[in-house]
Amino acid sequence: MSRIGYARVSTSSQYLDVQKATLRAAGCEIIRAETGSGASRDGRSELAMVLEFLRGGDELVVHRLDRLGRSTRDVLNLMHELDANGAWLRVLEPEVTTAGDMGRMVITVLGMVADMELKFIRDRQRAGIEAAKGKGVYKGREKRVDDAKIRKLASDGMSKARIARDLGVSRMTVYRALDNVDTKEDTETW
Repeated sequence: MSRIGYARVSTSSQYLDVQKATLRAAGCEIIRAETGSGASRDGRSELAMVLEFLRGGDELVVHRLDRLGRSTRDVLNLMHELDANGAWLRVLEPEVTTAGDMGRMVITVLGMVADMELKFIRDRQRAGIEAAKGKGVYKGREKRVDDAKIRKLASDGMSKARIARDLGVSRMTVYRALDNVDTKEDTETW
């Protein structure tokens, strides 16, 4: 039986040290860690790698359930995948494992709590943004790329997808930059 630890933080300004130390103390031979949102499993390559290598009798260990995911559906799907491989999940705080039926129930409830907590975080964030907008303080995130640069590349014949890829922005950012020109030109001709 192998104990494989998984640690996650949401942003690069957070630290993994406490989680890694806790997982080592719990006897994890391997610890995989990454930075990314817990709202979904999309884009979490380290978690995907851990799930690929878990075998019957292995144990996936996390410091707290919210480090694994904040979506009840994702947590339940993950438990199902572990069951299908004959592996189980151990959460260290609070100490619970899916090796028994009671643990599965507790994990389900904890998953629902993590999901609800994510909704609360989003609500508080939204309320804070609205309050800041009301005071005229919040202007949104700074643009990473100037619209003029996007328009120049588009006028040079570069495709929208290539512009997005080369500048490291979404295609929607490119479309918005180009739409802003169309909108401005339309209002100027009126």
